[in-house]
Amino acid sequence: MSTQTPRPPEEKQRSGGIPLGRMFGVPVLLAWSWFVIAAFILLIFGPQVQRLMPEIGVGAYGVAFGYALLLLFSVLVHELAHALTARAFHWPTAKIVLNLWGGHTQFDNFNATPGKSLLVALSGPVANFALAGLGSLVLPLFRGEPIPFLLTDIFILANFLVAVFNILPGLPLDGGRLVETAVWKLTGSQEKGTVAAGWAGRVIVVLLVVGVVGIPLLRGGTPDLQMVVLMVLVCGFLWMGASSAIEHARMRLRLPSVSAGQLKLPATSLPATAMVAQVQQLLAREPELNVVLTAATGQPEAVVDRGALSQVPPSAAAQTPAAAVSRALAPGAYVPEVAAGQELVQYLARLAGSEYAVIDGGGRVTGVLQQSTVVRAITGKPGRL
Repeated sequence: MSTQTPRPPEEKQRSGGIPLGRMFGVPVLLAWSWFVIAAFILLIFGPQVQRLMPEIGVGAYGVAFGYALLLLFSVLVHELAHALTARAFHWPTAKIVLNLWGGHTQFDNFNATPGKSLLVALSGPVANFALAGLGSLVLPLFRGEPIPFLLTDIFILANFLVAVFNILPGLPLDGGRLVETAVWKLTGSQEKGTVAAGWAGRVIVVLLVVGVVGIPLLRGGTPDLQMVVLMVLVCGFLWMGASSAIEHARMRLRLPSVSAGQLKLPATSLPATAMVAQVQQLLAREPELNVVLTAATGQPEAVVDRGALSQVPPSAAAQTPAAAVSRALAPGAYVPEVAAGQELVQYLARLAGSEYAVIDGGGRVTGVLQQSTVVRAITGKPGRL
């Protein structure tokens, strides 16, 4: 199972596994979670191989581990197919991660088209079909050699199943790009295509549950325990991936309507040398305003804290600097009121702090913007960029 994912900024700082070096110039990382699926394969297939070949004893678990490595190789080839096809379209490939769920290829920011996105997605399953075909050609050479024959046979079946499973038409599987591309072409919106493909992925989860659990129960039987465990793992992965795709697409759909000018709280400015009495006089005339203190250069430096302001006794207002009752802004924490959508998000992501002054085209302070307000407008819930 694989996905194509943009790389979040924080991923650049993480390791999370064993670096396997570069393949065709693409960094490859073996995530620690891969050892979970390797252990699962040993526990499930080890006893099966032992029953099939009792003469090899505990060597059956070595054969099962060999299968885990062959599956890892198959997933690596799948992901390299994604990466190399993407390179042909000049998409910047960040890295390949091999993990519990198979793997995924991470890309830096790029501009996709429906056709290119589909070709990159389908290149992975095509690579697995090719490996299955190659294995079929090699298989006759191992007749009479039980272990190589068994591993090759499993290799063929695994690649065939990985390819077929990945072309199922729902995200986060590669076949989800078929649905995404079709809706993208019809609507002109990749995000709407992604939402549709995410829902298709959820439908696939429901069908898998019905197939593994529902049908045996309807027939009066009992679902196979191993299949149920595998179904829980696979369906959990699919549901989380589909839900994540839907959520992120909906966020991107909301982005164009999000702007600093719309989300700001109204504000005006006073020099950083102002006294509390001047702030109080200003707020007495216009109580809805926030007050931003600016340096002699006009650069916003702080926001007056109304709670602290209210604690200053009237007798001290004329002698107390407004800066003493203010929250300092991070250096450069101001944003143009025309900044909107992805531009606004990227702009704020580069700034320190979580509060910003909003300025107009002439550099005049017109508002105050909270990072939490932007996040809530995009996601519908609090958080950080």
